[in-house]
Amino acid sequence: MPKLPTSKKSFAQSEKKRIRNQAVRSRMRTFIKKARLAIEAGDIENAENTLKVACCEIDIADRKGIIHRNQAARRKSRLTVLFNKKFSTQKEEEKTEKEG
Repeated sequence: MPKLPTSKKSFAQSEKKRIRNQAVRSRMRTFIKKARLAIEAGDIENAENTLKVACCEIDIADRKGIIHRNQAARRKSRLTVLFNKKFSTQKEEEKTEKEG
């Protein structure tokens, strides 16, 4: 434990930041997990909505400096690629049905 007053203050501040960062990181991971599960389940509407929310949560963590912007971009990209792989054929079928 710190002995000097400034060290004590610094310790208290870093502890507050750690707890706040932990909450945001946990929330981000939860929404990423929900998006992955929705994509695997195959429900396109639910997957699309959870993907949008997960991307927003990743952006929030990026803005707050909890994750690096390149990591944020990579996470969003991987989720989007997963979504597109799963639903690319379904989207094409929907487009042909609407046009025809």
